[in-house]
Amino acid sequence: MAGPRVEVLRSWRMGLTQVPSRVKRPDGRGAAVRVRFLVDTGALYTVLPEHVWRTLRLKPTSTAEFGLADGTAIVRALSEARFEIAHRTATSPVVLGERDDAPLLGAVTLETLRLMVNPLTREVRPMGPLPMYRAFASAGP
Repeated sequence: MAGPRVEVLRSWRMGLTQVPSRVKRPDGRGAAVRVRFLVDTGALYTVLPEHVWRTLRLKPTSTAEFGLADGTAIVRALSEARFEIAHRTATSPVVLGERDDAPLLGAVTLETLRLMVNPLTREVRPMGPLPMYRAFASAGP
């Protein structure tokens, strides 16, 4: 199933993928905020910059510790938000970022939306069918 193309931006050294999105409160109430995310498949959670989550009036539900590339550990608040990307909608956990944090789209949100990044073209595409295993009942007595 072919989905809509998602913009692919390239830099001199590596491919960077950005995707346009609409982000809302997890209950769907209120206006959506348009955000252009940098896709970061190495990040577990999606990061919302402070101005985005404050506009949505998101509230922290818990905290988590994260390790930065330089080895520094930071603690950030977590919440949830509703995402619309490539005509798909789902709710996903988010990191409530600070003022200078970039909007990053992490692996959990991608998978929740059933989207994936093609490692060769860096395009964001719909996933194929998900594997499902069924246990068969034995025909015994």
